[in-house]
Amino acid sequence: MQQRTIGSTTVSAIGLGAMPLSTKEDRPSPEDAVAVVHAALDAGVTLIDTADAYAADEAEFGHNEELVARALATYGSDTSSVLVATKGGHTREGRDWGLDGTLSYLRRACEGSLRRLGVEAIGLYQLHRPDPATPWEESMGALRSLHEDGLIRMAGISNADVDQIDAARAIVGDALVSVQNQFSPGYRSSAGELAHCAAHGLAFLPWSPFGGVSAAKSLGSTADEFAAVAGELGVSVYQVTLAWHLAQADVVLPIPGASRPASILDSAAAADLALTPDQLARLNAA
Repeated sequence: MQQRTIGSTTVSAIGLGAMPLSTKEDRPSPEDAVAVVHAALDAGVTLIDTADAYAADEAEFGHNEELVARALATYGSDTSSVLVATKGGHTREGRDWGLDGTLSYLRRACEGSLRRLGVEAIGLYQLHRPDPATPWEESMGALRSLHEDGLIRMAGISNADVDQIDAARAIVGDALVSVQNQFSPGYRSSAGELAHCAAHGLAFLPWSPFGGVSAAKSLGSTADEFAAVAGELGVSVYQVTLAWHLAQADVVLPIPGASRPASILDSAAAADLALTPDQLARLNAA
């Protein structure tokens, strides 16, 4: 599989977004969920994105991290090259989602993630979302402190704008390696953040990367154009969408979610799908 870098770490160009394995109403059984992660590893995926808040509710906080850890431990082959990226800063109250970006909370959240993942240091630890009640500088100081204390190897931020990215770079320094924002064919408002990451060598991890490609009624020409290119190439519209993401910049690493082995196998194949200049131009204009 095509490789890309996050900080100084080389990983697969396509990652696995593990969230659906824990948050879908009809989520797979524990055994089937582990099979999805194993299928991703079989396909050469070496980037897995999770978060402590990925769970059905507050009572099973940490469900997704524990699932990922179990899948890696039972794989049967070397997984030392797999980068697990997790997140902290979202809270759960019952089924509701909350935010806490304070230094003290992020320290406790990181320590909890370390226990659930069974590691001495988290490969990539990301602030899940800015907390309006906490100064951004405090949250970024927490990431810097976690890195300085050896609890995390690399730091990232999620759902951040350009000003927040620059403030994070100033506070966290070289430990800041990535930005994870929503970006897809039907949701391109983070194009400026993507370009900013490319200019500064930060990895850009688009979450919900398929938004729009299967919503022809609401997004008409966008979905239709992606479907047309898929027909020309004889592949799924999802592969075309991921190839489009990869063509935006060499810092882009999409993390499509999957709840079936077939889904991640299809997504992984997109790493080697080549779009023609004409096809890429049409998709960019869609």
